[in-house]
Amino acid sequence: MSEIIQLSAEVPSELGGQRLDQVAAQLFAEYSRSRLSSWIKDGRLTVDGAVLRPRDTVHTGSILALEAEQEAQGEWVAQDIELDIVYEDDQILVINKPAGLVVHPAAGHPDGTLLNALLHHVPDIVNVPRAGIVHRLDKDTTGLMVVAKTLQAQTNLVDQLQKRSVSRIYECIVVGVVIAGGKIDAPIGRHGGERQRMAVTEGGKPAVSHYRVLKRFRSHTHVRVKLETGRTHQIRVHMAHVGYPLVGDQTYGARFRIPPAASVAMVEAVKHFPRQALHARFLALDHPTTGERMEWKSELPDDFQWLLSLLDQDRESFIG
Repeated sequence: MSEIIQLSAEVPSELGGQRLDQVAAQLFAEYSRSRLSSWIKDGRLTVDGAVLRPRDTVHTGSILALEAEQEAQGEWVAQDIELDIVYEDDQILVINKPAGLVVHPAAGHPDGTLLNALLHHVPDIVNVPRAGIVHRLDKDTTGLMVVAKTLQAQTNLVDQLQKRSVSRIYECIVVGVVIAGGKIDAPIGRHGGERQRMAVTEGGKPAVSHYRVLKRFRSHTHVRVKLETGRTHQIRVHMAHVGYPLVGDQTYGARFRIPPAASVAMVEAVKHFPRQALHARFLALDHPTTGERMEWKSELPDDFQWLLSLLDQDRESFIG
């Protein structure tokens, strides 16, 4: 399956005299610069019928013609997996991801992923890079994700993410009593000894998280985190870095803090919480075609709410 792209545009006077790749990026802004450059080199994007180099100058009045085939992006299989769709139109899809659903096929998870489900729900999404997935949630993190249904939407959303205009707010339950909110500005890269882990490291990519306290319990805290960047495991790594790992995080946590005389139910819930207590609560972005600012909010999942209720009961029992 592939998508045929046929477009043409005349070079306006304000762009005359510039490089072909620069002009193409202006006239066909729905496609990335790297993709346009590749089409120019392949002779798919011509100027007055001639094949030019990306750096060649184009003149006012010239006609840029694009005839390309957007190939299917992977050998993935469509699977009928239920999706909790919060919003959908012809450009984007916003889903509420459950715990346990892997976003993208990888070693150990060749299928049964969100990507496989998307291919079944929107067959044409096979023509979009990574089947429209522009940002990810870890397997056991729940909450909101946006998916691009078209190449144009994908280019636009990636641009918004790079410019940090997409608002992503999470809620988590951490071990320890957080005194006050703050900003964590600490680069994240691969852990030196364990490739599956990330770590705060001097040579890592810039990573910034803003957090604030929602409610304190006797030995835990309900925290809201707003992402400025979107690195792998960012919230989990950052909160552990400042001494407040997420409840249930087997990779970056691995310690319990149970207050004295806690109920058996609370102790069991904290010790055996089956995943990292992290939920993508709020998502806001500009619609790729209309430019309208849109936002969505997702309710906390049942296991998260249950743990909060037990922590709250424990706190109330010891007040005064």
